[in-house]
Amino acid sequence: MTRTAAGVLCGAAIFAAAVPALAADTTLTIESWRNDDLPIWQQKIIPVFEKGHPGIKLNFQPTAPKEYNAALNSKLDAGTAGDIITCRPFDASLELFKKGQLTSVNDIPGMDKFSAVAKAGWSTDDGKTTFCVPVAAVLHGFIYNQDAFAKVGIAAPPKTSAEFFADLDKLKADGTYVPLAMGTPDQWEAATMGYQNIGPNYWHGEEGRKALIEGKQKLTDPQWVEPFRQIAKWAPYMGDGFKAQSYPDSQNLFTLGRAAIFPAGSWEIAQFDSQAQFKMGVFAPPVPKAGDPCYISDHLDLAFGMNGKTKNAEAVKAFLTWTATPEFAQLYSNSLPGFFSLQSGTIEQNNPLAKEFVALRDSCKSTIRSTYQILSRGTPNLENETWVESANVINGTDTPEQAAQKLQKGLDAWYKPAK
Repeated sequence: MTRTAAGVLCGAAIFAAAVPALAADTTLTIESWRNDDLPIWQQKIIPVFEKGHPGIKLNFQPTAPKEYNAALNSKLDAGTAGDIITCRPFDASLELFKKGQLTSVNDIPGMDKFSAVAKAGWSTDDGKTTFCVPVAAVLHGFIYNQDAFAKVGIAAPPKTSAEFFADLDKLKADGTYVPLAMGTPDQWEAATMGYQNIGPNYWHGEEGRKALIEGKQKLTDPQWVEPFRQIAKWAPYMGDGFKAQSYPDSQNLFTLGRAAIFPAGSWEIAQFDSQAQFKMGVFAPPVPKAGDPCYISDHLDLAFGMNGKTKNAEAVKAFLTWTATPEFAQLYSNSLPGFFSLQSGTIEQNNPLAKEFVALRDSCKSTIRSTYQILSRGTPNLENETWVESANVINGTDTPEQAAQKLQKGLDAWYKPAK
């Protein structure tokens, strides 16, 4: 009896001693649309954070990208959302902040490592309050098959529009490869990897984008129409059936070695590396003529914020502080090649294709997609309408001039810039 009682007492003591340790562990749930990244978080990012932050556990809980905004809004309204919110840039996250569902991160240590441009996607219009810690941007350009270029005698990737179309002509004449791997039925690629990819070279990046917001330029101005004229000329090089060619079809066409050039976002790197059996390279959007300044879409992609109703604010602040460190920037950039840190300073890239992409920042000026800040808040939505019209222009159902007129008319219907 004594031994049994002692055993019970001993067991109870052990349990009592264990309770505080268990209670000290805080689990933070991260809401995200990046469902492809789940293994990387589980295997690479979370172990590093938890090792340096004993007592805090992370649970990465992604939702399918197309469903993310609606699902997140529902959970936030119901009070069931995770502690950490992966923030999309501009208006969707700004609305969450206005509703108190995201908090200011101005006082998070390390916020001085981010430029005003980097913070712009997650700040109030006056720039005074930032509500998510910037994490990554994606770059636009063109990924090409080096074997294809060598076969047709292209010694170096094109730098000007004239060189670009001359190379496409060589590829088409050879007949081995589809010159450009892109289709139009999904629409968004035509705008994102077409119009928004080459467009900054014509409207001069931030200069034109800000002038459009201020009402000093219109989408019917020559510098906004010309990119439509350029992508209209892509159609003969996109292969038979491009009007029915989905985005995954285009990806497969390129990685199987049947297409020479892929108008791209840097997010393609990991998948292309794992699937393509040929050496790839990257080139910047060709400039209109030799000597013209080069601009790239260096687009703000994601950030992290705090759920305004979290019960674990201090633990969340510890996570957000970590994401503003060089350690996190290095880890994230190399765990997810093609998602480039928004922190100031150089991050060494291990992936060869990522190195080529990020090097474009050295020779070209960075800008963001023209439709994302302010101009897509009304109806019709300029971003979505740009998808439609970019596809229409390539398909030949609208002229570049008609597309520009439709977009400007839609914008005029609701947007009245202060002049």
